[in-house]
Amino acid sequence: MYRLREAMGANIPQADRLAGMSQLPPNRSHVTTEIPHPGSSDLGAIETSAAVALMIDEQRAVADALEMAMPALVSFVDDLAGRMKGGGRLIYLGAGTSGRLGVLDASECPPTFMSSPDQVLGIIAGGDSSLRLSSEGMEDDPHGSQEILTDIGLNSSDTLLGIAAGGTTPYVLGALPAAKKAGVMTGLLTCAESVTSVDSCDHLIVIPTGPEVLRGSTRLKAGSATKAALNMITTIAFVRLGKVHRDLMIDIRCTNDKLADRAIRILAELRPGLSRSDAHAKLKACGGSLKQALSETIQSLER
Repeated sequence: MYRLREAMGANIPQADRLAGMSQLPPNRSHVTTEIPHPGSSDLGAIETSAAVALMIDEQRAVADALEMAMPALVSFVDDLAGRMKGGGRLIYLGAGTSGRLGVLDASECPPTFMSSPDQVLGIIAGGDSSLRLSSEGMEDDPHGSQEILTDIGLNSSDTLLGIAAGGTTPYVLGALPAAKKAGVMTGLLTCAESVTSVDSCDHLIVIPTGPEVLRGSTRLKAGSATKAALNMITTIAFVRLGKVHRDLMIDIRCTNDKLADRAIRILAELRPGLSRSDAHAKLKACGGSLKQALSETIQSLER
């Protein structure tokens, strides 16, 4: 068991971390995701049905917060799409839940859009082992991302989006100035208001989700809002890159039954009169590539 934990990047015991603190940590009581929620002070005592109802009601606030962030999201996506058309990459960078959500969104782009695995990258403090085992201490190092950003060859054609629900994560904030200085387009996505200056990055995206039912637990409303925002960013960017026609994924490969069925249905829809069996045969002849199967009409589809 010890060897498995060691291989996966087991955490330093929290008691050891606390013992190593030489000074008081910064006071984050002003951060909106850390302040008390007016409706959950008795969360530990209420009935399960009341707790579920409260949390459902809180999720409704996520859409409102996203709508408030719409202008910033539109501006970021428009600039991002132009840079990606020129060969630039999108790089997510975060810690904890924010980092996991970035890695998740990045990992879903290749199967959805047939994008190169390095076109959208997710970087999480503590490395990939932090996807399963938390490594909170790593997020306190403002220089912690320098090595990985150097390793991936961060350059001026890239876009770096830092993700920090509370807006104060040193690991994230420390990466932005150096990246911006290197000509990288930078953005910060946060769910806390009035924490970070717009001067720290090119695009400040604030999704004001407010206090959490479980105080400070940004895997709740802030996590939902962050996931939705990242979905919007990559989906619309790849739409702008010609990966979508109408509402259809036209750049997919039949790597499993689900995708094969979807490709057959799309091919038959875009080529009226083509039977399901004929569509299947066409896809097989094209090595399972829907876009290749549509090659005769693809130019008109992408206009």
